[in-house]
Amino acid sequence: MKSYNVTQKLINSHLLIGEMSPGSEIGIKIDQALLQDATGTLVQLELEAMGLKKAKTEIAVQYVDHNLLQTDFKNADDHSFLLSASQRFGLWYSRPGNGVSHPVHMERFGIPGKTMVGADSHSCAAGSMGMLAIGTGGLDVAAAIAGEPFFVRMPKVMGVKLTGELPDWVSAKDIILEMLRRHGVKGGVGKILEYYGDGLKNLSAMDRHVIANMGAELGATTTVFPSDEEIKRFLKSQGREEDWIELVADEGCTYDLHEEIRLDELVPLIAQPTSPGNVVPVSEVAGKPIGQAVIGSSANPGLRDFWIAGAIVKDKSVDSEVSFDINPTSRQMIQNMIDNHAFANLIKAGARFHQSGCMGCIGMGQAPASDTISLRTMPRNFPSRSGTEDDQVYLCSPETAAASALTGKITDPRDLENLYGLSYPQFENPEVEIINTELLVAPPQDGSQIELKKGPNIKALPHINPLMDNYKVPVLLKMGDDISTDEILKAGAEVLPFRSNLPEISKYTFTVIDNSFYDRAMESKSRHGGHIVVAKENYAQGSSREHAALAPKYLGQVAVIALSYARIAWQNLANFGILPLEFTSNEDYDKIDQGDTVGFTNLREDIRDRNPVRVTVSNDSGKKLQIETKHSLSDRQINMVLKGGIINEFKDKLNP
Repeated sequence: MKSYNVTQKLINSHLLIGEMSPGSEIGIKIDQALLQDATGTLVQLELEAMGLKKAKTEIAVQYVDHNLLQTDFKNADDHSFLLSASQRFGLWYSRPGNGVSHPVHMERFGIPGKTMVGADSHSCAAGSMGMLAIGTGGLDVAAAIAGEPFFVRMPKVMGVKLTGELPDWVSAKDIILEMLRRHGVKGGVGKILEYYGDGLKNLSAMDRHVIANMGAELGATTTVFPSDEEIKRFLKSQGREEDWIELVADEGCTYDLHEEIRLDELVPLIAQPTSPGNVVPVSEVAGKPIGQAVIGSSANPGLRDFWIAGAIVKDKSVDSEVSFDINPTSRQMIQNMIDNHAFANLIKAGARFHQSGCMGCIGMGQAPASDTISLRTMPRNFPSRSGTEDDQVYLCSPETAAASALTGKITDPRDLENLYGLSYPQFENPEVEIINTELLVAPPQDGSQIELKKGPNIKALPHINPLMDNYKVPVLLKMGDDISTDEILKAGAEVLPFRSNLPEISKYTFTVIDNSFYDRAMESKSRHGGHIVVAKENYAQGSSREHAALAPKYLGQVAVIALSYARIAWQNLANFGILPLEFTSNEDYDKIDQGDTVGFTNLREDIRDRNPVRVTVSNDSGKKLQIETKHSLSDRQINMVLKGGIINEFKDKLNP
């Protein structure tokens, strides 16, 4: 009998289409779905466009954790719409203020052995409890809710062996930062990371959540941990011990790739601006003055993370130049923080408490002052994501953030022993946590007669036309490596309220890179019928936000030509009928300039028959040349792109 690792067990038990051969497309059955409000408004509109009657997954949950600031009617209207849509289509609804989606889902709904897709890139966090949880674009999640398989290229499985025990002042955040230090933001592309080894025995379920969450920053398809006695303990603490099953790797199983981390050799680490992969020891940058330290977000959401910060600042005061911000994970977390005195310790030391939600992580408030350093326990530090144009965001552990808040400068937390005579506080997980489910709304048995509440900011999705044979369009933007979705369509309090209003949100497309892009794109759409953009490696890393494909499509984007793509972005482009073409060499990338005109002929046949896609490049100065590009679309995706996207396809399936 074949020996399987945990990843293979999860995929094999849900495999509907294809074989577990790395690189081949597989279709898997999806048990659970997760939506958050910044992506969920669009998904619910997609479900309406598809004509869905009721969710076909075992569980689907709509969380409201991003667009929480209600400075006018737009976010409040979205919340009303999301509640009505959840009731209509049979989803649970987590009300505003209930908490951050990923840890709340883990506490209330996650079940070992199940599969989940989420319209948020950090949905992979649920892999911490023995699930196969994959972040993806909203259209893929909508399809899963409608009962369709989720399609992905079978990744390679990298086994990451953890040995030893973490030293004092080093925690789970430093483990994932060490992975990013070694492998960078592209190191996980095409891979699932599976952690194993005796080092797991001292990592709690929420410690594992920290590591699994930021696997997204490595570009990994997802992260998987076993479901062992620690997961049983965690579910028992949440009153859900009956949901536990053991799910561990078979003896003698193998992995496609290997990595090993000796935990006792780790030191406090920190990611410098402006990439989660720019990691160095805290000691190398210690002494730089800071203006802000933020604790919370889905990347450090555990009770321990807040407790340890409270224990560090207990009976002390944070530096007068530092804004010490706390983003509690959930209402339930606040109650537990009150119970174990973490809340009082933080408040007394000068902390500012905010709503239970993503908040500063997505640029929804908590923007740092200009030209100051902000230390955050969050997953991303892409340029201006915080809401401040010249931000200097560093990513670190709660220990490093709390220590630095006290001193007013980046501080290696190990130095607290000399500075304050402070021994490393020892946290013990409670046997039973205080449980609060008051803001969870269950779906009705039959919501078919419930009317969708659409305020004036909620606009219907546009029709996407089929791919044409011939185009002659300009290159509106030429970019380099590692362009993030935050640069394609920025986040923040100014932009997020327009997530259900495509005409308005499209005005922010590529503004982080080029403020003139929207006007140039609209002119090109009118004069030439569209445009393309060009990039190098790892195009559109970061968030799962499909607006980063849909907004450019609305502005007439025909294709992207890049050397390589982040997984979710590549899928999103295809889902909305934008061709994700690939250069065959760096030299061909060098031959195209911003402002050139590109021509495609016989495009439909070349895409369908997998011929090289020939691109004619010209400009007014006499340049004229031809290069060949390729695509990596599956047969399923080719058919979808030719039709004009996945929504048209599902209309036919759900309404024969």
